[in-house]
Amino acid sequence: MPEVYVKTMRHGRDVLVAICDVELLGKTLEGGRVPFKVNETFYKGVPADLDEALEAMRRATICNLVGKKIVEAAIENRMVHKSAVIYFGDIPHAQIVVL
Repeated sequence: MPEVYVKTMRHGRDVLVAICDVELLGKTLEGGRVPFKVNETFYKGVPADLDEALEAMRRATICNLVGKKIVEAAIENRMVHKSAVIYFGDIPHAQIVVL
């Protein structure tokens, strides 16, 4: 069973990967400064497991991550520092930009 959605987009030289936990797709997250919509147009890609998502992240220059599963996996794999994570209520969000 898939754990996340992975969507890969190319913009010039950048490879943007958007990943969200499957149960968050289409939801609006409250509890931050502003509500955050986990927009299907942006986040709905291919259903994947965490290993597949991490592999897509390794090929990316920009990553947008939403959800406990994917953000915790990124932290465990040293791709995101826990102090860089923001929260919408209890749902984590992180971004990665490779310069």
